[in-house]
Amino acid sequence: MFDSPDYEDFRQFRDAWQSVRIERESTYSLFTFGESELPYFLVTTPPKLGDPVTIIRGDVRITRPLIITPDNAGPEFSNFFDDPDEEGLVQRFIMSRSAAFSHMRFTNRQGEPRIVTDSAEEAVDRLKKQLDDAEEDRVAILVAPTQMAGFAVFRYTAQRVIASAPDNIQELRERGFLP
Repeated sequence: MFDSPDYEDFRQFRDAWQSVRIERESTYSLFTFGESELPYFLVTTPPKLGDPVTIIRGDVRITRPLIITPDNAGPEFSNFFDDPDEEGLVQRFIMSRSAAFSHMRFTNRQGEPRIVTDSAEEAVDRLKKQLDDAEEDRVAILVAPTQMAGFAVFRYTAQRVIASAPDNIQELRERGFLP
């Protein structure tokens, strides 16, 4: 019963989803039209205890086309996954089950990793304090094992798209695009 490829995809996807944490997220909705930006810090935990933690500053640009054609109907992801198997898992599991990502282009841009001697928890605490002191409420903090870095950014992006959907639908109604 649980030997099906769908179950294995679900299990792998669930394990990946649970291996990453969003320590701090932005609560702003994505723009209904045009481009939205999701800035973040990604704290990666090393595979071996005692190895250094890295911090990467990045942002995801989410672009919605102004005119929808068959060529831009599906989602397009750039620079999220180093491993084609991870990207394939996301495509098979999430994208085939949700219309929320249709017609969008996602581009992940990252800076150079910065190695810190802190633990992941210390690095997160320092980043939270830095962002709070600067009254910066649009920057997320993500934590993931090094090999799941792309998946952490994907998870955060997916959650922001889903959380923004009600506001986007309301705006489409207000502009007369939906009943």
